[in-house]
Amino acid sequence: PLDREVIFHSENGILGMGPAPDKENIEPWLINAGKQYITLRPGGSICHHADSFAMIRGGHLDLCVLGAFQVADNGDIANWARSPDEPVKQVGGAMDLAVGAKRLWVAMEHNTKGSGTSRIRKICSYPLTAKGVVKRVYTDLAVLDVTPEGFVVRDMIQGLTKQTLEERTEAALIWP
Repeated sequence: PLDREVIFHSENGILGMGPAPDKENIEPWLINAGKQYITLRPGGSICHHADSFAMIRGGHLDLCVLGAFQVADNGDIANWARSPDEPVKQVGGAMDLAVGAKRLWVAMEHNTKGSGTSRIRKICSYPLTAKGVVKRVYTDLAVLDVTPEGFVVRDMIQGLTKQTLEERTEAALIWP
């Protein structure tokens, strides 16, 4: 709503992050944690990385949206990977974001590209980023809420049947 303000935070020290700039208006020093060019909203600010993580770890973020490789029906999230050619083996800020935000939503593809394996799981098979923190999952097929009973289907893409969604999902689905 117009009377509600949303302030975007980037873990590398930006509060009041704006959208990507036009190619002719790129400021090379304004990048988000994903190394993408951004703009600042009016009133936006840049702070030290330590202050940024104090906001995250202090529980000052109302909502965080992360990507993930897998989400389990109890809200566990696995969203980091180490490739053999990475010079520095690190997880990054996802663990802090996952446990520091008041709510965590995940945006991801429902199935893997290669094998078509479900990323919506009974139990994550990848190393966990955090346990029991995901509240909602947005995939290319459906919107799922994570509840104590498991995944509740809130919405799905037009034309997709319940049967097809269940076939493409490892975890059990609850239909309201």
